[in-house]
Amino acid sequence: MQREILARKNQITLVSGILILIGLFGHFVLHSTVVFNTAFIIASILGATPIAIQAYQSLKVKVISIDVLVTIAVIGAFAIQNYEESAIVTFLFLFGSYLEQRTLNKTRSAIRSLTEMAPESALLQTEDGEFVEVDVDDVDEGAILLVKTGARVPVDGTVLIGEGHINEASITGESVPVTKIEGSGVFAGTILENGTIQIRADKVGEDTTFGKIIELVEEAQDSKSEAERFIDRFSKYYTPAVLVIAFVAWLFTRDVELGITILVLGCPGALVIGVPVSNVAGIGNGARHGVLLKGSEVIGDFSRVDTIVFDKTGTLTVGNPEVAEKAYYNEDTEIILGYLASIERESDHPLAKAVLKEIGETTFSSVENTEVVKGGGIIATVEGKRVAVGNVALMEREKVGLNEQARQDIARFEKNGNSLVLTAVDGELAVLMGIRDQIRPGVKEDLQALKRLGVIDLIVLSGDNQGTVDLVAAELGLTEAHGHMLPEDKSAYIGKLQ
Repeated sequence: MQREILARKNQITLVSGILILIGLFGHFVLHSTVVFNTAFIIASILGATPIAIQAYQSLKVKVISIDVLVTIAVIGAFAIQNYEESAIVTFLFLFGSYLEQRTLNKTRSAIRSLTEMAPESALLQTEDGEFVEVDVDDVDEGAILLVKTGARVPVDGTVLIGEGHINEASITGESVPVTKIEGSGVFAGTILENGTIQIRADKVGEDTTFGKIIELVEEAQDSKSEAERFIDRFSKYYTPAVLVIAFVAWLFTRDVELGITILVLGCPGALVIGVPVSNVAGIGNGARHGVLLKGSEVIGDFSRVDTIVFDKTGTLTVGNPEVAEKAYYNEDTEIILGYLASIERESDHPLAKAVLKEIGETTFSSVENTEVVKGGGIIATVEGKRVAVGNVALMEREKVGLNEQARQDIARFEKNGNSLVLTAVDGELAVLMGIRDQIRPGVKEDLQALKRLGVIDLIVLSGDNQGTVDLVAAELGLTEAHGHMLPEDKSAYIGKLQ
């Protein structure tokens, strides 16, 4: 029965609030004492019931909580027939509890979204070599697993057979999928965008990188703000103190009504409701402006911030790689771009999408004799011409001559943090494209605004390579830049700063 009542606290709060409004309507509009008293009496009894249960549970473990004080105050208010006071005190107390619960639910949403990303099943190799679907919790270290295109990697492991491109944005924040070959490490929660691989499970369950991310966020949820910690300490002494003061007042004056009035006035309605209301207001205001406040502790800390640390991909940058720079070395540019698009639309390489987007509408041709060069690119025949699309190593293999201008362009593109896509037709370099993630519009201005607000150090921590991170930091005027960092590395760095 007690559990059922406590589970319906929100509904009781709502009904209590409606009854208070009815009572006020009866008093000021209908001028009816009966409606006024009846509504407030029912509201008081309804509101006091869950509070009294919580007070009883506190006393069972020898704790004099604020619930005890409110319960005694309500009984006292009834004794002096001050029904409106008892109803309003209980309503405010319950409403504060509702707001506090709402705040907790908001902060837990991050945990829910993370756990929804966690893989639930895996394809496990049996003794006869077949693969069967099992619950991810049933996978042990050393097990052989199969991961197909579009599936989430279930554990941290090592690729044994096959190759493919894995989107590791959930772990490193890197927007460009990473090519995995035999011997490469993979992380749980990442997505195999194409290819099929067999992996050996090295870490499972909570020991995976993804499991550690969830653990870090859970630890953040448990933290309380300085104000909440003060309220917790204060409440231990406040309730007994009010009870003693009320008793002493009655002892010296023999005025029961005075003692009860002290109890009623001593109910910390503003104290109980103030912190949850301010937290909800702060979290709600942040959400409307695109800022996720993971718990109430950060709200108070914001006033003392002198250092802000950013992730790179999707925060300082757009998160989708695009062609940033290009150079042409042939007069038949439109025709050659058509050849390039014809080859790239048949490719599953992550940079192919950026190339196709840059070229846009064009004339496609039939592609024949396609050869995929591992770690290099693609060679194919288009309209009788041998077309090679890939990196510098592929050009060297195809004995494509690179003049001084082309070499300068390649060096400049690489220095600017680009991934290179070169296109050669019949042994001659025709097109050079540099692909990289783009700085988000307005970010530089926002960072300058933070500096004007008193932030001294602006730091970027990223899973991307150090060269690319350095370029972003230089362009945005950041204080420090650190690449090749996993989530636990970022957390450790933050701890060091603190």
